[in-house]
Amino acid sequence: MVLDAFAEKHGADFQPWQNLGMYAKLSIGGKEVLLAKPMTYMNLSGQLTCGLARFYKIPAQNLLVCFDDMSLNLGGIRLRSSGSAGGQKGMKNIIEGMGTDKIARLRVGIGPKPDYFDAADFVLGKFSKQELPVLEQAVSRAAEALDVFLADGLDKAMNLFN
Repeated sequence: MVLDAFAEKHGADFQPWQNLGMYAKLSIGGKEVLLAKPMTYMNLSGQLTCGLARFYKIPAQNLLVCFDDMSLNLGGIRLRSSGSAGGQKGMKNIIEGMGTDKIARLRVGIGPKPDYFDAADFVLGKFSKQELPVLEQAVSRAAEALDVFLADGLDKAMNLFN
């Protein structure tokens, strides 16, 4: 949802890549930007992400991975410069594929997960009518954080949005 909002704002035109997902190349503020939307199982997000990074010779320190996080309250966003996957299997796959955990990430809160929910069911579930406005605001803020990241770097984005 974040990438879609960001892509729409910047007029990105997505193209398929090796049946693994979609990507778009664009220029933002004089910087070449590559957007990637894996269409594999989430646990295999690294197939597209790492494949595109290798093909376009993008080092890990130039990546920013955006994903949902059930350990953050609904609507919260957090940027980090590196670290473990924190239980997020798609991020784990990307870290393994790139061979480093020094990959920036933008986490969007969808939690907390109620005790009676299975994690997979919770993550794949639908948001309630009451949750949608909170989520929409988080998506908008996260897309704005991506703009700041590109224009002014990760530290500035973290200072403004964490």
